[in-house]
Amino acid sequence: MHETYMKLALENARTMRGQTDPNPTVGCVLVKEGRVIGIGAHLKAGGPHAEIHALQMAGKEAVGCTAYVTLEPCSHTGKTGPCALALIEAGVKQVVVAMLDPNPLVAGNGIRLLEEAGIHVETGVCEYEARALNDVFIHSILHQKPFVTAKTAITLDGKLATHTGSSQWITSSEARTDVHHLRSEHQAIMVGVGTVVQDNPALTARIPNGRNPLRIIVDSHLRTPLNAQVITDGQAPTWIFTAQATDENKRKALQDLGVEVIKTSGTEQVNLEEMLDSIYQRSITSILLEAGGTLNASFIEAELISKLILYMAPKIIGGRLAPTFLEGEGIGLMNDAIPVEIASVDFVGKDLKITAYPQYSKKPRT
Repeated sequence: MHETYMKLALENARTMRGQTDPNPTVGCVLVKEGRVIGIGAHLKAGGPHAEIHALQMAGKEAVGCTAYVTLEPCSHTGKTGPCALALIEAGVKQVVVAMLDPNPLVAGNGIRLLEEAGIHVETGVCEYEARALNDVFIHSILHQKPFVTAKTAITLDGKLATHTGSSQWITSSEARTDVHHLRSEHQAIMVGVGTVVQDNPALTARIPNGRNPLRIIVDSHLRTPLNAQVITDGQAPTWIFTAQATDENKRKALQDLGVEVIKTSGTEQVNLEEMLDSIYQRSITSILLEAGGTLNASFIEAELISKLILYMAPKIIGGRLAPTFLEGEGIGLMNDAIPVEIASVDFVGKDLKITAYPQYSKKPRT
């Protein structure tokens, strides 16, 4: 029964994905005598945590219940009080936890508080699902960098477009709608300047009540047109990361239009590591990378892509000049190929949606 109630807590938490940045997504279910008496999710950063919402729903019935929580209850006082103490004060008799909190401020202290109060604690129930739900939070806490999800739409033979550059539309309308949901779940969306020049995208989440992400352009030589949608439409802020060798007049013109232009130390190319550090310092923890093959390759070669989401259409293009989603020099020996852990394969319309985590030699998946 533990898994049944934990999956309910996970599903409740999942509905809030993208709403709690930079905090984790958490769900809580309170059960007593086989009945769900309280359910809650963390709704936004700075607001009450999932446990508090569930306890408020349960009221006095919480005495003697079992709490199912997708992440270890917090033990410290931040913008809200410690949830571990709230569970103790409510008279909860058992707490089932999916995963421990990697945050050094918690990191087992919540469990310790509960056990010292005589509450029975079980951990590790549906842990894999809980870690997948909070992959962004875990990565940002452990590595102090944004979690980068590279999303791409490809044909069955791995092409981004035909050799003439035709790419609309590779995937179905259902897959494109799913991408807009992905955009809404991320704090920022990132593209290379080539995408801006060629496609003039808006990079917005065109779904009801969707959140438009911050737009980030990697543009080493400030080739972004002043009349590009991401500059003029006012739908979301736009940042441009560039190199040292840039046109100062163009930089000023972009800034006059409300764009933030950030130089990295690279002379001719944007320093990607430095760029991600700068983004993280500005409290951005999740990035959806919707780039072409060149920028994708630069990220994967630097081991900076944390997750891959591939929408694969049942189409074949062929052609050695047709671009792929990973260009660059590539791997020389098959033994050096980067393995990936495939987390899920689903149908979205007629297309396959493959979610996978690269398994780098330097930085194994958290």
